[in-house]
Amino acid sequence: MTRQVPMRVGVVGCGSISDIYLRNAPFFPSFEIAAVADIRPDAAAAKAAQYGIGAMGVKEMMARDDIDAILNLTVPEAHAPIALEAIAAGKHVYLEKPLATSLADARAILDAAAEVGVRIGSAPDTVLGPGPSTARDLIVSGRIGRPLIGTSAMMNHGMESRHPSPDFFFKPGGGPVLDMGPYYIALMTALLGPVAAVEASGMIGFAERTITTPGAARQGATIKVEVFTTVQGMLYFDCGAQVSFSYSWDIWKHSLPPLELHGTEASLRIPDPNFFAGKIEIGVGRDPWEEIDTSALPYGEPNYPYPGMAGFPDDVKPLFANYRGLGLADLATSIAMVRPHRASGEVAFHVLEVLTAIMEAATHGRRINIMSKLGIPIPSSATPTGGA
Repeated sequence: MTRQVPMRVGVVGCGSISDIYLRNAPFFPSFEIAAVADIRPDAAAAKAAQYGIGAMGVKEMMARDDIDAILNLTVPEAHAPIALEAIAAGKHVYLEKPLATSLADARAILDAAAEVGVRIGSAPDTVLGPGPSTARDLIVSGRIGRPLIGTSAMMNHGMESRHPSPDFFFKPGGGPVLDMGPYYIALMTALLGPVAAVEASGMIGFAERTITTPGAARQGATIKVEVFTTVQGMLYFDCGAQVSFSYSWDIWKHSLPPLELHGTEASLRIPDPNFFAGKIEIGVGRDPWEEIDTSALPYGEPNYPYPGMAGFPDDVKPLFANYRGLGLADLATSIAMVRPHRASGEVAFHVLEVLTAIMEAATHGRRINIMSKLGIPIPSSATPTGGA
């Protein structure tokens, strides 16, 4: 395939997550959105009209020679079929997380891409933001010494009150581990390197959930929960560090930070891995925490929620940096420059193996060793700036 910048991208999947990608696309001159597609033609037509781009069927999109890559924003169960179809058509693929719902499907994607000679990228790309990059720079420079232990927490009361179509979050392939876990595991592997083993236990806190999201089409309907909604355990890293975790959709309120890492020289607090920036804190003993604000760095300025966003007032003030699409931009730039891209399929595979192992460990109550390994992460200084 002839490399070109900007890379022309076709979006498959016009659900709620597509808005942030389509809205952010103008930030990244290394790619442009050529068209959108969805199994629901009306959804694709509505999204196309909203953003002033073309709409077409999935088959037509795959057959178009002027579309270089597919941005796969479908539900997790469709990630592998759509990715494999795109690869067979000779297109690069960037997927929302998780890479697939099974390791076999994920491996099939990577193997097919290698055979055809196209690239696979995958969310989360939040690790490319200035928050995680600054945290990694602090660790690599020795500010906290040798990482020893840590804690990781993602806890709220679930998606039934926040998402317009929350059913799939409580089905196989959903749950807090596979939905939100990728952000946390990807960040920790970027900071600490690959995971060697996991231990976990799990539970279903509520057998059914009632949809209460304002404006949801099925508001008041109940969902049978089929996955663990609380999973707790331990991650053992190749570097020797150990991090305990609690990921739950059964919690009403808590005060735990998203991620803390403690080394031989200092402790480090890292902001929400679901976003790209925020305040990092580093401290020793009784001294006050030293704050490092990353919001002034590229892709650090708060832009989310945004005016006009569903469920928010028109005068809402952005609080978080949400630059989803940065990983796709880095993929496009890396293809043009013939260099590795950072939010890679290999990283996503390792993250998926860790998440799958967590669920297996929680189900069977035993320690699971992780077989996939990662190379040394590309330095934070390689994070693209100026529009990737």
